Amino acid sequence: MPTHTMRAVRLHEHGGPDVLRYDEVPIPEPGPGEVLVRVYAAGVNPPDWYLRDGLTTMPGETESTVGLPVIPGTDMSGVVEAVAADVDGLAVGDEVFGLLRFPSFNGSAYAEYVAAPASDLARKPAGIDHVHAAGAPMAGLTAWQFLIEVGHDHASPFQEARHRPTALDADTTVLINGAAGGVGHFALQLAKWKGARVIAVASGAHESFLRELGADQFIDYTKSRPEELVHDIDLVLDTVGGPDSKRFLRTLKRGGAQFPVLPGDFDEEETMKLGVTVSSGQVRSNGAQLAELGRLLDAGTIRVAIDSTFALTDARAAHERAARGHIQGKIVLTVA
Repeated sequence: MPTHTMRAVRLHEHGGPDVLRYDEVPIPEPGPGEVLVRVYAAGVNPPDWYLRDGLTTMPGETESTVGLPVIPGTDMSGVVEAVAADVDGLAVGDEVFGLLRFPSFNGSAYAEYVAAPASDLARKPAGIDHVHAAGAPMAGLTAWQFLIEVGHDHASPFQEARHRPTALDADTTVLINGAAGGVGHFALQLAKWKGARVIAVASGAHESFLRELGADQFIDYTKSRPEELVHDIDLVLDTVGGPDSKRFLRTLKRGGAQFPVLPGDFDEEETMKLGVTVSSGQVRSNGAQLAELGRLLDAGTIRVAIDSTFALTDARAAHERAARGHIQGKIVLTVA
């Protein structure tokens, strides 16, 4: 067993990237149903900087679940170091990756060790390294749960109806807004895996990257307005969101759907008049779905693009990179 302390990045207050502190803290003890993982890499995701900025209440929750100091991070890849007595199927030395305890701010992945629910983990694909594996869980599961299978019965905090993915096949055209980012680049590849035709919307710098991932058509939003160029779309997946999101409704055919990853500002009357559906969900940890994603990663059917890597000690620089935007794939912290 390791010594009793570890290094971790913690927030003692909310604020900009400079509030991320590199601390020495006790190594967590795995509780029932958990394993202790030696973290090799941790993914950087929007909830990490929302938490840092001061968001401490998850959508759908009534009160904050965060006490300071807190270790941010939900995505990690590493090696099992210890296993609780009631855990089957995982052993010391197994390589695993996972999205931990989401939706909550209790992932604690920006650390050398983390206690992880076994049900949130899957075997790390042998064909990819820890950095790439750490970039996959939240973004990959978001794309999976929006496009392929929700995989749980929890109500969405954003709508009453259960989110239902659109069936994707060779007769489907999907437009992905923000296609170069974490969720976007996975969604593009999963839609292509299902045989759909994909239109990718991003800034011009990402065109060759997105064509390489299989985009059939590319629209540079800095030069043209997608809603003026395309129509008769079956599905729009908007990973960007915000007040502009509703302009994409005009690209849909009747019976089409728009899936905003971040809930947008939609007018029910307008969507009814257009004969389209707007539906959103909230990603949840799911080891079984991650194992399916892992098989596609192992086979090279889909891949994780890495925007940049930073040492755990340099988490501040990773968050500064995130704040500059125009991310291509994932930002990952290397721990070991």
